[in-house]
Amino acid sequence: MSISITAPAKLTTRLTITGLRADGFHLIDAEMVSLDLCDRIEIMPGQSGIEITGPYAEGVPTDRSNLVHRALELVGVEAGVTIHKQIPNGGGLGGGSSDAAAILRWAGFNDLVEAARIGADVAYCLIGGRAHVSGIGEVVVPMDHIDATYTLVIPPLAVSTPAAYAAFDELAEANTDVRQRLINDLEPAALAVEPQLRYWRDAIGEACGCAPTLAGSGATWFLEGDHRMALSHLEGQGAEVVVAQTIRRPG
Repeated sequence: MSISITAPAKLTTRLTITGLRADGFHLIDAEMVSLDLCDRIEIMPGQSGIEITGPYAEGVPTDRSNLVHRALELVGVEAGVTIHKQIPNGGGLGGGSSDAAAILRWAGFNDLVEAARIGADVAYCLIGGRAHVSGIGEVVVPMDHIDATYTLVIPPLAVSTPAAYAAFDELAEANTDVRQRLINDLEPAALAVEPQLRYWRDAIGEACGCAPTLAGSGATWFLEGDHRMALSHLEGQGAEVVVAQTIRRPG
């Protein structure tokens, strides 16, 4: 008998990189919220293997590099898992981390430090809701929920999170002002990794009259409020425009 659970997208509404540990992990100071854009996960206890379906299945690994494998190993459970991907891979919305966190939640696991060893965002995704996140992601302090609407523009491209952080370090070493008073410190680094992001940023800004913010390491751009009508023309260029609501906690 299969068990169905959900894994909500994570939106980083503010991200400051505060340092670099000796082990190479970046220290952050961030605010994150959960959205009602969710992957659906089917768990078959006693079976094995990972299957990926859905509109964003392409490019998602099913081997041991998938964080769900590491989550199952951490809780010592063998199960087959089917992930119906609604959260884009490489979109900066924490889809893989949220999938792993959903497995940990299902298994009753709540050690944030161990969760962060799977992936920096897994600890936050295990708690969910609106939260202040620091350390390498393992310090999660819940905040009061705020009902909010966000418009996400998901371009037809992906950005590697490790590549974005590596670019951030390179910019810092070159004494470049990588922050530029931005809401997201990773934005200049992500633009260096994937220059096409500029086109989408500028197209959104021209259509809405205000600059969007990059979600995490990208490639998703977001604005607060419902801008679906103003941005609908971008869907004809291969982007997906999604209007999402904040949620209190993962279900």
